[in-house]
Amino acid sequence: MPGPANWLVPDWPAPGHVRAVFTTRGTSPRDGASAAPRDFFNLGDHVGDAPGAVAANRAHLQASLGVRPVFLQQVHGTEVLEIAPATPDGATADAALMAAPGLACTIMVADCLAVLLTDAQGRAVAAAHAGWRGLAAGVLERTLERFRALVGAEYAGAATKKEAIELIAWLSPCIGPRAFEVGPEVRQAFVDHSADAVACFAPAAGGKYLANLPALARQRLAACGVHRIHGNDSGAAWCTVAQGGRYFSHRRDHARLGSSGRMAACVWLEGRAG
Repeated sequence: MPGPANWLVPDWPAPGHVRAVFTTRGTSPRDGASAAPRDFFNLGDHVGDAPGAVAANRAHLQASLGVRPVFLQQVHGTEVLEIAPATPDGATADAALMAAPGLACTIMVADCLAVLLTDAQGRAVAAAHAGWRGLAAGVLERTLERFRALVGAEYAGAATKKEAIELIAWLSPCIGPRAFEVGPEVRQAFVDHSADAVACFAPAAGGKYLANLPALARQRLAACGVHRIHGNDSGAAWCTVAQGGRYFSHRRDHARLGSSGRMAACVWLEGRAG
């Protein structure tokens, strides 16, 4: 079975007690329990995989993390959930956050972008599901608002002013700007929010556009005062469609194979400084 050494460990300047990982699909049956076309380390329980295979993969993920990953029912919305030990899997939300150890904020993706967040002191962590619909609707803005409110409530007397909370973000692999073809309505949704979004779309055939999802997320984060942004730089190595040997991709696999597995971006606290 795969372990942290085979997964993508974010290279970001988070405090040492903030841990994060992004799982991969695996390359052989020893890497996971799922059969084709969701081979091998599929974590999605809604993609037609055998329930026993998903359960085995999720159990292995939990054993590797050392904390329970809380899986959400993601609906491409903007709901943000503060998770707790009693939070079950399957709660409807597209972002999660917490300020205590023991659980992992977990987002499943297969082309969408996952955004992981913490602050410079590691006082809390969050994870957001940022496909184009959620991103355009404001899932990152809402997650940042909730994050700042949580840190302020949990650490009264510390640096609680909005401008004093230095946030750090990491962007996961996702569909890349050479593969993400969208209609003009998608471009318009972002341009209506900010004219700067024009730079994140390139013309494609048939009146469509190629969208740069990581660049759009970076713009949204920067507009909210987040400037320490790491991870996906829109290069080919981060593209889930192009890197078929490492990542699941709904757009690449669904039409041809009828299904695609799901990967997970997880962030959690091992302890808290101070």
